[in-house]
Amino acid sequence: MKKILLATGGGDCPGLNAVIRAIVKSAKIHGGYEVYGSIEAFKGVLSEPTEIVKLSRKKVAGIHVLGGTIIKTTNKGNPLAYPVQQPDGTWKSVDITDNLTKRIQDLGFEAVVNIGGDGSQKISQALFERGLNIIGVPKTIDNDLSATDLTFGFTTAVQIATDSLDKLVTTAASHHRVMVMEVMGRDAGWIALHTSIAGGAEICLIPEIPYDINKVLKTINKRYKKGEGFVNIVIAEGAKPAEGSIVGQKSKDVGEEHIKLGGIANYLKQQIEESGCLAQVRTTILGHVQRGGTPVAFDRILATAMGVKAFEMIANGEYGKMVTYRNNGISNVSLAEAVSAYNFLSKEHYLVRTARAIGISFGD
Repeated sequence: MKKILLATGGGDCPGLNAVIRAIVKSAKIHGGYEVYGSIEAFKGVLSEPTEIVKLSRKKVAGIHVLGGTIIKTTNKGNPLAYPVQQPDGTWKSVDITDNLTKRIQDLGFEAVVNIGGDGSQKISQALFERGLNIIGVPKTIDNDLSATDLTFGFTTAVQIATDSLDKLVTTAASHHRVMVMEVMGRDAGWIALHTSIAGGAEICLIPEIPYDINKVLKTINKRYKKGEGFVNIVIAEGAKPAEGSIVGQKSKDVGEEHIKLGGIANYLKQQIEESGCLAQVRTTILGHVQRGGTPVAFDRILATAMGVKAFEMIANGEYGKMVTYRNNGISNVSLAEAVSAYNFLSKEHYLVRTARAIGISFGD
């Protein structure tokens, strides 16, 4: 009986469980395969004793409607820069991909499916180069993988953010306030842009277009006449002023590589208030609300289709590739191509042009 290992790494995301379920059900129907899950990405493989669970059809029954991942996930422990404590108590980053590859192979796994975003797929590529039979499935609410038109979880995140903005619009209008809503988006503003158009924001601030506070104020002032009016601003967590930097702090957790973003909404509020704007400004930071909860129907379908494709690729021996969704169809590309370019929003993207055409300001 051939064995497949699944791992979910990086941030959690609506739709992860649907992928897991699809792979397990496909493997059972095809026959000749058993599916296992490594707890918290590859930490399960590296732990002593190992934390690896068998994924039966009974175990995955009905999980496609659940948020999160039943095999857990983590942002820590990147095998390309694995934290190892030194005798003096300090920590050193070490590349352990050779050891990880050997351990997975020694455990008897025929293939690995690594479900994750840009960072996770770079790990997939490194493991493939070391001889591991591995396939990537793209996962990120940020929609920041350029090799695929969409990633599952993104649509759910946009829906959650849009529902929240809908509620803020009514309270902004009732109090004549400026409402600033911060959404996720470290380096790419896909969630902010989609939410702004769907929810009718007046201002959308994204990482790809540094904002000029004077331009933001000009848009705000146009909305107010004789003390009446209101403004809704959607800002991505990675947005920054034209003469400034992102707002965040270095993580204190060992093995956590990213700067922890959050607070740009409050920084913008301070900028607006210090400019002399008379309107009251309030902020809402959605944070991890965008990652949780039940995936919308589209994400369940996309995740399921991607899981089925991943198993088909294993059955056909198509390793070193990542599943993609392009032109309304499921396909695949090499992992090397998948991680070759980040999916930034272009100023010429049709949705950026759409937003400008209906009067949304990007603060530029």
